[in-house]
Amino acid sequence: MKLDDGTGAFLVTLARSTIEKFFAEGRLRNVPKEHGAIFETKAGVFVTISSVINGGKELRGCIGFPYPDKPLIEAVMSAAVAAATEDPRFPPLMKNELEKTLFELSVLTPPELIQVKSTKELPRNIAVGRDGLIVQWSLGRGLLLPQVPVEYGWNAEEFLENACMKAGATPDIWLVPSTKVYKFQAIIFEEASPKGRVERKNL
Repeated sequence: MKLDDGTGAFLVTLARSTIEKFFAEGRLRNVPKEHGAIFETKAGVFVTISSVINGGKELRGCIGFPYPDKPLIEAVMSAAVAAATEDPRFPPLMKNELEKTLFELSVLTPPELIQVKSTKELPRNIAVGRDGLIVQWSLGRGLLLPQVPVEYGWNAEEFLENACMKAGATPDIWLVPSTKVYKFQAIIFEEASPKGRVERKNL
């Protein structure tokens, strides 16, 4: 999927306006009647909300859909509300926080199973700064977006370990042959400031 800057800006603005509508009326806004096949294309989407604190930012909520099950525009709206109200790591976002939050949108490519002869080869098949990861084992699944290892300065093996822990497993579960590791890429757009200009994020 290709998204131009105008489309990316529209979708990030849509994520924010969806939350504003939700706070004002307690329901989702109507789906915009935008034209163009891109808005009807099904895609995995994650919305990340961060609080601006002392000139920096801290994660406030991040939820989405890794698989292309919903049309893009609907996925963005649903993920925005989920990120604001359903992330179990945080209390629901409050209306008075909106003025000090940043919205970020990641549109995902379909996850691809990484196939290797030996699990020890997995790190060599992961490009930090390009790939996101999904680790799936017998008791759960965990996902980390491509921007996460860049922000924390992880190498590929550290990225794998943290994805395993996100899945509720030990850091080395990726070495177990029955564990499945998927990778995907993302097109990322973010607000430069709360309600400000939307920019494409290059990792």
